[in-house]
Amino acid sequence: MRLGSLRLRLVAAGTIAILVALGVAGFGMVVLFQRHVARTLAADLDVHLRQLLNGLEVDAEGRLIVSRPPADPRFAVPLSGLYWQISDDRGQLLRSRSLWDTILPLPIDEPGPSDVHQHDLAGPDGARVLVAERGILMNPERQSRVRAAVAYDLDGATSAVRTFAKDLSIALAVLAVILAVGTSVQVSLGLRPLAVLRHGVAEIRSGQRRHLPVQVPTEVAPLVEEVNALLDAQSREILRSRSRAADLAHGFKTPLAALAADAARLKELGQLELARNVEDVAEAMSRQVDRELALARLRGKARGEPAAATELAPLVEALLGTLGRTPAAAHVSFDGEVAAGLRVAMDRTDLAEVLGNLLENAARHAASTVRIAASASPLVVTVEDDGPGIPDAQIGRVLERGGRLDEQGPGSGLGLAIVQDVLEAYGWRLQIGRSELGGARITIAPALASALGGRLAPARANAANEMHSILTAG
Repeated sequence: MRLGSLRLRLVAAGTIAILVALGVAGFGMVVLFQRHVARTLAADLDVHLRQLLNGLEVDAEGRLIVSRPPADPRFAVPLSGLYWQISDDRGQLLRSRSLWDTILPLPIDEPGPSDVHQHDLAGPDGARVLVAERGILMNPERQSRVRAAVAYDLDGATSAVRTFAKDLSIALAVLAVILAVGTSVQVSLGLRPLAVLRHGVAEIRSGQRRHLPVQVPTEVAPLVEEVNALLDAQSREILRSRSRAADLAHGFKTPLAALAADAARLKELGQLELARNVEDVAEAMSRQVDRELALARLRGKARGEPAAATELAPLVEALLGTLGRTPAAAHVSFDGEVAAGLRVAMDRTDLAEVLGNLLENAARHAASTVRIAASASPLVVTVEDDGPGIPDAQIGRVLERGGRLDEQGPGSGLGLAIVQDVLEAYGWRLQIGRSELGGARITIAPALASALGGRLAPARANAANEMHSILTAG
């Protein structure tokens, strides 16, 4: 996940919320456990205190004795953490064996017979102890007041709380991991409709569909409806623009034909140079009009269904037959090596535009031979001639719009520009090299993203892969 991704933000926010909630819950549980331990300890001390008072007696000489000590054996173990102590106002003092030689420093206090007072004091070895004490009158005649106290070492309770907190932290950490994973899964499921929309947009760009899928969650449905409405509006606008461009281009056809006729009349009148200039201008304008027509047609197909496959051999045969009757190809012999049944996933008109321009350029520059060949696996179409060829240093110039090496010959330099426009729309590439015949060798093939170093848009790469998959032979 990238730093700015919505998934990362949601997962991070969920994880932080989980950690905060578990932290607060853990702290609260530790506090509650500590209070529970304190209440349990106070209840135990009260039980021990009652047992101690029940076994307390006064002998005939007025001395205090504990005839029935509390049953807990820890009172008999030195420094065990559980202690009792009895004193009266006559200076008598009784202690449990567990106190050893220590005296609990009880504060000045006068608890009543029914009152239990608790104190937090320093016990044996400086340890903190919780003391519960009661005051009783053992000899009403002498008004002998007795204070009985039971103490418990708080280090044991603190250790229990610390152990509980440690075990709880481990359990909460495991729970946090589980909840974080659950949050990630929940976010992934929640964002899945966005992935569906992303794939839908990619399919729209590659021409595989016209609209986004409408089977989406209710929360996303309004967005899908708006995007589909926008696509419909864009499609209508493209159609109108295409129609206007086509109408404008067709509107130039008649004036261009008139210019050609004027050039012919000028030749008859002997104005050869002026006629040639008019012909050059008319041809340049005609090529520009042809290019705009091709671009208008391609823009109209940008969001349409994938083009139907065109059988290559009949198209090449028709193009060669047409070119063979033109003056520019009168001195050229054509050699076609196209296997029967080879199909290309491209509209017939667009493919004819590409191959017609390439064959016409080759015929114009060839000395005697033009050869066209095609292979199915991988799909490659080549057009070669035995002319002067194109120097490597000039290839970039040739591929520029209007670029030409032969400035004296006929043509406007838009042929390869039109070819590139059409190929680019279908996700194909064009390469220029040296032919075995001695002239130029132009190759066209579906453009793979790896071949172009990832510079093609994803839609073009998808289109190229799709073309490979639907090409068949026979």
